[in-house]
Formats: sequence, structure tokens, C-alpha cells
Amino acid sequence: MENPWILSHQNNRVLTLTLNRPEVRNALSTDCLELLVQNLEQAAANDEIGAIVITGNSRFFAAGADLKELQQQTVANAITDRRPQVWQRLSMISKPIITAANGYALGAGFELLLASDIIIAGESARFGLPEITLGLIPGAGGTQRLIRSVGKSLAMQMVLTGEPINAKHALQAGLISEICVDELVVERAQKIAQRIAIHAPLAVRAAKASLIHSQENHLAEGLQLERQYFVALAGTEDRREGIDAFFEKRKPQFTGK
Repeated sequence: MENPWILSHQNNRVLTLTLNRPEVRNALSTDCLELLVQNLEQAAANDEIGAIVITGNSRFFAAGADLKELQQQTVANAITDRRPQVWQRLSMISKPIITAANGYALGAGFELLLASDIIIAGESARFGLPEITLGLIPGAGGTQRLIRSVGKSLAMQMVLTGEPINAKHALQAGLISEICVDELVVERAQKIAQRIAIHAPLAVRAAKASLIHSQENHLAEGLQLERQYFVALAGTEDRREGIDAFFEKRKPQFTGK
């Protein structure tokens, strides 16, 4: 579902979604977030797509939520806000999501990065949760996902001061996986996505689910789930094809079965 706010482009098995609200620095209004998640859900259901890239523009990945919406918010409509359900739907996307960030990723924009699976950053990238400066706190997973990514001290500093960190600091903290020159960020993210997308779809889905589970549960539970996925994959045609192709010295032809 393409809309001027969300531009989509598919190349081979990779779908690239570009946030396109430059007049408001790609702010994630409720409707914009809904459109993004609808695109992600459609991609998750499309067997021709193996991985997804989300990006913004050269100055802003996304500068947070829509402040005009927040300005009108009361306790009553905050309780009934549909955004938590939309964010929950995003967290249920089974296919890998790679985010390519240039410029500023702040507030909800940064929380979108935290909810993705792999973050590739340009040298200009800045990451922050400035909600405290508005008398708020992050409300879409920022406090929970950030501390799991970078640890208590840096998470406390970022949330309580509202000050952003640069790409080099983010890499050192383990928040992102790579830095590259700004002009190549999207291309690099797409190459990673293409590499993922050639693999067996069921194995990729199981690997992502197992890794995410490891952040949310105890080690014993994670090991049990990992083994369950491992055993389940033993009965797939793709596992047989992958091993056969290895011994026959050819590229595997995975079918998702």
C-alpha cells in the first residue's frame, strides 16, 4: 500500500520503504505509523519478499512523533490511543527489518530503529530520546529496548538528559551494527537485506524469532525454544535442499517449504 508518506520499491526479494514527510522531518504521526505497519504486514505476507529496509532522507530518518497530536492529547485519549496496538503489530513482523539511518533519529523515530532487527547508520546519524525535555518519557518501547541494547548507564544518560549520541558512540555501545558514508547507507542496508533474502525463509523466520526471544526471556527458555525451531526445521524441504546443494557444490534453490 503506497502513499506519498511511505514510498515503496522492490528489488529482487528486498522491499525498501522510505519515510517521505520532509516538511515535518518525517515525524511519525499515528496515520503515518499505521501506513508503515500496513506496508510491513503486506510484505510479511508476500512470499516474493525476503527482507525489508526502512529509511528516511539525508537529514532525518524520523524526528519523533507528531507534536501537534501530542499537544491535543489528554489522559482520556492517551488511554484509548491506538498507537500501542500499531507498535505491537510492528513487533510481530516475522521477516527481518533493516533500518538505514542518516541524520537525526529521535523519539518515535529512534524507537522505530530500536524495534528493527539491524541498524545501519551513516556518519551523520544522531540517535536520541528527547521526550524528557517535553515533560514526557518515551512511550513506544524506548526505555525498555534501549537498556537491553546498550546497558543501564548509557540508557539512563540518554533518557534522563534527552541528549543524542553520534554514530561512533552508538557503534561502540552496540546499538548499531555498522557505520558507512552517508551516501552508501541505503545501498549497504539493501545488500545486507539481499544476503538475508537468499536464505531459506523458514530458517530466517525461526532465527529471528529465537534471537528476539533471547532478549525477552530466561536463558533456559530460550535454549528450549531454539531447539524446538532446530528440530522443526529438520522436516523442511529447504533444509534438505541446503545440505544437498552444499555437497553438490551448487547454490541452493530454496522454496520456503
